[in-house]
Order: sequence, then C-alpha cells, then structure tokens
Amino acid sequence: MKNVVEAFGLVKHYGEVVALDGLDLVVTEGSVYGLLGPNGAGKTTAVSILATLLRPDAGSARVAGADVLEEPALVREKIGLSGQYAALDEHLTGFENLDMIGRLYRLGRSRSRARAAELLEVFDLSEAGNRPVKTYSGGMRRRLDLAGALVASPPVLFLDEPTTGLDPRSRIELWGVIRELVARGSTLLLTTQYLEEADYLADRIMVIDRGQEIAQGTPDDLKTMVGGERIEVTVASVNDLPRTQEVLEGFAVGDLASEERNRKVTVPISGGAAVLTRALRTLDAAGIDLHDVGLRRPTLNDVFLTLTGHTAEPSKNGRMPVANSASKKGRKR
Repeated sequence: MKNVVEAFGLVKHYGEVVALDGLDLVVTEGSVYGLLGPNGAGKTTAVSILATLLRPDAGSARVAGADVLEEPALVREKIGLSGQYAALDEHLTGFENLDMIGRLYRLGRSRSRARAAELLEVFDLSEAGNRPVKTYSGGMRRRLDLAGALVASPPVLFLDEPTTGLDPRSRIELWGVIRELVARGSTLLLTTQYLEEADYLADRIMVIDRGQEIAQGTPDDLKTMVGGERIEVTVASVNDLPRTQEVLEGFAVGDLASEERNRKVTVPISGGAAVLTRALRTLDAAGIDLHDVGLRRPTLNDVFLTLTGHTAEPSKNGRMPVANSASKKGRKR
C-alpha cells in the first residue's frame, strides 16, 4: 500500500509552548487516519504544517509525493482542507460559494458550475443551493465547507475536527458523508477530540498528547492495550464515592477512575458478570445506593486515561482534568 502522507520528527514551538515534539506519522492510500487528542494536543498544528499553512521548526513531510517545505504549491494542488470553522461567505448562496472556489482553482466557468451542482447533490444540499449560507444550519454549513474542500477533486483530504460544535444528529449525518468519501477512494487525515468519532471513522489512530505520540494502532488494537472489562457504577450520592471506591478496589485488576462531577466510579475487572454480581452484593451490604451500574468493554476513553493519566474531555474551564489514576502508563518519550 502506497504512503500518501509521511511526516518525520515534526517540531513546532509557539514561544515557550511546545506544540509538536518530534511527531512522526504515515497515512496509506485510501485509508482514514485519525489524530486523536484533547484541545492543545497539537492536532491542528500538525495539519497546518502538512497543508503548508505553517512551517515546522524541525522535521520533514511529504504529501502525495510532494515535499511540504520545498514544493508547497504542488502540495496545495493535491489536498483539500476543511478546518474547525466553516470558511464560507454567508452572503453568497451555497452554489455561489462552490462556484467561486472552482473559479479560484481555475477550473473555468462551465466546469466550476457543473462541479458546484454535482457537490450540492452529493452533500444533500441541492434544495438549499440557491439560499444564502447565512440561512443554513450548523450541520449544513459543515457539509458545504466539506464540499468546498472537494471542488478540485484532491487525492488527499485533511479534516480538522470536522464535527466541532455540531449537535449529535448533524454529527452522525456528517459521519455518513465522510464514510461515503472513503468508499469512493479518498485518503483522509482526520483530527478529532471525540473518541466515538475516531472509533467509528478511522482505520488507524494515533493518540497524541502535548505534541507527542503516546500510542497508535487500529481502534481494536488500542482497546486491547487496556484489556478486560469495566464495571461502571454511578452512586446516588456523591458522599458515597469514597466508600464505593474502597469496596470496588477489592475487585479491581488495575487502577480505578473516579469522576466526582458524574458520581461515577469505573474499575477494570476480570471475570465478567460473576464478578459484577459479587460486587453489587458487596455494595448493597455496605448500604451504598446506586443510580446506575453497567458492565462494558473498554472504550478509547479508557485507553486515553490509561496512557495519559487524564481523560480526553476538556473541563468547562478548558483545562484537562486529572483523573484518580494511580499512575501514568505507556507515554512515549
């Protein structure tokens, strides 16, 4: 399988902040490669370098055979980019936005108009094509922005957090569009902070944190790193969290994680339903009232927590919360 994107030793500083710290990545033709990490992990910086919008302080990269530093114009001919925020003219119609992009690519009047109509059909926007973009919903804007990235039929597409800010329904709809693009042979580099998005879309995932790779593999590979099953308990009262942790420690085969805000304790176990039954009996004997309980397989969030010591979800103040994990494991230096 041919490598379409290759990057080695990418380093980028913003003053004293290290955005990328020696990042390597390889994306094969016809695949979806996910860069998974929280805000500030370095995802957008990596994409900006590959799209020739930023120059790295060190390292090298090639996209579709063109050197990012030596042949930036050639790289731009081979890529489409959809950023975190839709880059659209709100006063133009959807059709006019796509037609304008085609003209900027010098496709010519006839080809630009034909391509605009074609993409409006592909992205289910034909009925709204003659309306100003300012009347579009958030999901429609994201679909139109993605359509704009495809006007020149690029072999490589960079999607930087394409579903940021969308409601669940719009996010799922956009996932469907992305899956269709892959089925047609596109090569995608996708950045996301949504674990379920990476799990659903990506063939291969790199988990990054603070500009470094900490793990990579298929979604199943990453889940296997954590292994086993999880008992997930939500207590009725936050005051019962400490006692719940004490009880469940007797069944744990790894570090517990506690979320005070959600009154939740998650514990890795071995033994499945039989262990869950014994744990519930012990909790009941201790007089602990439960709001919810479940037995589940590990998720990518469990992977991120195990590898970094914190979850992949930013707190309301934008900082990364620290989990009650006894140690940080697997960080690649």
